[in-house]
Amino acid sequence: MNDRKRPRPDDYFRDWKEREALAEAMIPIVGRLAREHSVKCYIYGRAMVNRSVLEIMKAHRYVRQVEGNELSEFETSRVLDILSKLDLGPAHIDVGRLSVDYFDKHRGEGRSLEDYVRDEVADLIGSTEKPVDEPVDVVLYGFGRIGRLMARILIDKTDGGDGLRLRAVVVRKGKAENDLVKRASLLRRDSVHGAFDGTIRVDEERQSFVANGNEVKVIYADSPDSIDYTAYGINNAIIVDNTGVWRDEEGLSQHLKSKGVAKVILTAPGKGDLKNIVAGINSDAIEPTDRIISAASCTTNAIVPPLKAIDDEFGIVTGHVETVHAYTNDQNLIDNYHKADRRGRSALNMVLTETGAAKAVAKVLPQLQGKLTGNAIRVPTPNVSMAILNLTLGRETTVEELNEYMRGVALHSEMRKQIDYSNSPEVVSSDFVGSRTACVYDAQATIVNGSHVVVYLWYDNEFGYSCQVHRILEQMAGIDYRVYPKEH
Repeated sequence: MNDRKRPRPDDYFRDWKEREALAEAMIPIVGRLAREHSVKCYIYGRAMVNRSVLEIMKAHRYVRQVEGNELSEFETSRVLDILSKLDLGPAHIDVGRLSVDYFDKHRGEGRSLEDYVRDEVADLIGSTEKPVDEPVDVVLYGFGRIGRLMARILIDKTDGGDGLRLRAVVVRKGKAENDLVKRASLLRRDSVHGAFDGTIRVDEERQSFVANGNEVKVIYADSPDSIDYTAYGINNAIIVDNTGVWRDEEGLSQHLKSKGVAKVILTAPGKGDLKNIVAGINSDAIEPTDRIISAASCTTNAIVPPLKAIDDEFGIVTGHVETVHAYTNDQNLIDNYHKADRRGRSALNMVLTETGAAKAVAKVLPQLQGKLTGNAIRVPTPNVSMAILNLTLGRETTVEELNEYMRGVALHSEMRKQIDYSNSPEVVSSDFVGSRTACVYDAQATIVNGSHVVVYLWYDNEFGYSCQVHRILEQMAGIDYRVYPKEH
């Protein structure tokens, strides 16, 4: 862990106001880079685009918590100012990592900050290479919890419009005359995730709604094979099926019979020989010829990254996964019929049920085949779940070693988009609403007894999972942003 310290300010209020002003000045620069150059800026993986002053400042403080290094707005503002004066091509640039890398490692080499930044992004200066040749059309088939969150993510990441473009949502016609208005209202306001960040207007004449300038057609259909998307100007689209009605290749291939469809992603565990992909783990299994894949389940996405990380370093002999899961849309507020055992009882109970996530791990990590069991408890909270990994490892370890290893994985490995790290003794489930990673490792809860460990993972089973789906969506679309700083 880095131990760089800053002198304590003589006047905390004045220091805060100076940092606040710097963060405020970053906002138009970040916005211009995204809009005009398709350059998306981050602070240790936390997006700066469309973020408030306080959100940018909190991202700096996060680095202090987990990196032991109080990343300063005084530093990142200088890096950002240098980047803003360069003619950059499309890329993802982590301003926080560039700042820490220079001020902690390279300042003593005699290079100026400007020379360092220019050297780091040298091959990006003057580049006209786009992440994809043409914008890729996306259609959301179903507009429930995952569908609406996917819409929010796609709209938030539209930027200059050179990547993924949400063009339509497909739903069944509701019974209300103002169906379109009601669909838009559900996107505008959410009891868990809050208000939509932007503006939404309904154009009933064009049968669409417009969200932050993105016109999204609302198509009414009763089956996936009966739509002519080209009639709406949609071509070679990727369909994100979040209904869960069809989960095998035969059922999902119905989408491919509709004109204008190129590929399909299922936001549920796939059955049969369908590839189950967890972004950042087995994404390399996606072939250019694949037309239908599954993004697995939210729980599978939450547990696979830390299982892989722990298995890579310590080896996993055997284990049990217990998920404490928020209630879902198929449960009832009062007792009613349900085909599954116990799930017919009110969602206001703790409901013991099954999960296929432990078995599904083997589809992503074959080396863990037969080593894990699993179960689930549904609890009366609307969102954010927890996975408890009770593992026997291949060697003994300590709480300190395991936590430090997972901290490094969360900050510096290729799985940093999948695993976040919390060292707070006070966090509870609601603190993780809106988390963009597949899971958050709770370091304060870790238990170790020789080779027997218990690990606690929080995960936003709605938004965090949707972010994982978006990462797969970008890969299926062939979108490949250059990332800086580069891995050395």
